[in-house]
Amino acid sequence: QVQFVESGGGLVQPGGSLRLSCAVSGSIFSIYAMTWYRQAPGKQREAVATIFSTGTTTYADSVKGRFTISRDNPKKTAYLQMNNLKPEDTAVYYCKSQGSSNWGQGTQVTVSS
Repeated sequence: QVQFVESGGGLVQPGGSLRLSCAVSGSIFSIYAMTWYRQAPGKQREAVATIFSTGTTTYADSVKGRFTISRDNPKKTAYLQMNNLKPEDTAVYYCKSQGSSNWGQGTQVTVSS
């Protein structure tokens, strides 16, 4: 059973930065793509960034140039570095590996002055 534990969220002012972490257990981490998602109140969950096993990355247009996804295969952990945060980035952030139907508890990110 694959499990995801997200951490690193918090309250930050506009223009600030946060680094989210996603610890994965129960899978062969290195072979799967990892995706960060977010869900804002009243909105559908959306994919924010993906990193494939090759290291190739993709981003939603709304976060390009501000967010960076990375992974540490020996630690079975994925990261999301978020810079120049905006109020519209406020959401619960989740991570998930390719092919898994499980979700973690997420980590709340609030961008507000």
